[in-house]
Amino acid sequence: MARMAEVVELEAGGRSVRLSSPGKVFFPEHGYTKLDVARYYQAVAPGVLRALRERPTTLQRYPDGITGEWFYQKRAPKGMPDWIPTAHITFPSGRSADEMCPTEEAAVLWAAQYGTLTFHPWPVRRDDVDHPDELRIDLDPQPGTDYDDAARAAHELRAVLEEFGGLRGWPKTSGGRGIHVFVPIEPRWTFTQVRRAAIAVGREMERRMPERVTIKWWKEERGERIFIDYNQTARDRTIASAYSVRPRPNAPVSAPLTWDEVGVAHPRDFDITTMPARFAELGDVHAGMDDTRYSLDALLELATKDEHDHGLGDLPYPPEYPKMPGEPSRVQPSRARKKAPGPD
Repeated sequence: MARMAEVVELEAGGRSVRLSSPGKVFFPEHGYTKLDVARYYQAVAPGVLRALRERPTTLQRYPDGITGEWFYQKRAPKGMPDWIPTAHITFPSGRSADEMCPTEEAAVLWAAQYGTLTFHPWPVRRDDVDHPDELRIDLDPQPGTDYDDAARAAHELRAVLEEFGGLRGWPKTSGGRGIHVFVPIEPRWTFTQVRRAAIAVGREMERRMPERVTIKWWKEERGERIFIDYNQTARDRTIASAYSVRPRPNAPVSAPLTWDEVGVAHPRDFDITTMPARFAELGDVHAGMDDTRYSLDALLELATKDEHDHGLGDLPYPPEYPKMPGEPSRVQPSRARKKAPGPD
């Protein structure tokens, strides 16, 4: 094991990146070090860069490993090399910041030097930060459900996407119990419109799998079902990138899958020790993800039909967002009932 005082130089894409304290333990249960994390990212560099390229990216940093304090780094860190570009992004609050936008494999290793485990890219590119080029569907298991339930929902989601616009989704494990499905789209719609399309997907999934899937925002209403987190498509909400390391004891990673693997492969199969061999054998199984971009027209037509035929309008935003036009109350149902006035 490298000693804490040592420094190593790692190569990526023709650049050399300095890694200090390579022997610092980041995952105590297995003894995985900062160098182990950096070597992992070095092994899968083309894949993780494909997921991050040109995207404003928030860094989830654990400078002292997963048992220490951690934080999200939204603003580009001071001292960031000038060969790593940035993009100016605006948050729902109206504040703004410059976020790093990886364009080279070495940028990933540079972030790892500063204790970055998980990369959270925006669904936009730096040349157009107001129009997403991915529709991201987050299948989030609730208490009483597990990964296998998410996998069943994912296969039905695949059918929904195909039916409404011939969309192709690209599945990956979340690194935990969930599944993420990304659809590359034309960057023609706003965050609000993309979120509306995600809500339409969720409602169609509820109709097809009412006992297994929910789009209810309030936890007290979800039950033992897979929650389709439509608010992950709101501005400044991000999802861990493909190949990102997740801060759990066994150092799992968010693993891109083929559809044939969904429900067969399991999240426990993919960590920083197993993914490099898979990547060496198969390469990036999502390498073709950006080859075709799709239209949201059919899903937005479905949203309009839901509104006109069923009276289904907008759904609540997260609490930190400003009140949006047409948004229903953000008061959870049980509290709303308690506050209801009694008879005169």
